[in-house]
Order: sequence, then C-alpha cells, then structure tokens
Amino acid sequence: MAQVPENIGCLNEECIAKDECKRQVIAKNGTAVEIKEFGGTATKKCGKFLQK
Repeated sequence: MAQVPENIGCLNEECIAKDECKRQVIAKNGTAVEIKEFGGTATKKCGKFLQK
C-alpha cells in the first residue's frame, strides 16, 4: 500500500482521532495541498493518522 504524503489534509468529522491528528490541523489552517476524507470512524482511526 502506498503511503499518503504528509501534506494531504483530512476533514473527516466523525473520526475518533480527529482532535489529535495533524491532517485535521493542516486541512483547517489552509496549509494542506489537497483535502480528503479518510476512513476513520467513531470507533477507529483511519490508518492514515499523523500525530500532532
């Protein structure tokens, strides 16, 4: 599986890790080169998680 570059943001509001994920931060502050919604749910992280 190919790794997702660190400059891709995520705006998945239901993800359990959204408040501790660097992808949320860069998506909201405008520094992400692209914004996606990865597959995190209310009970698990997506696998593309980056620690803040």
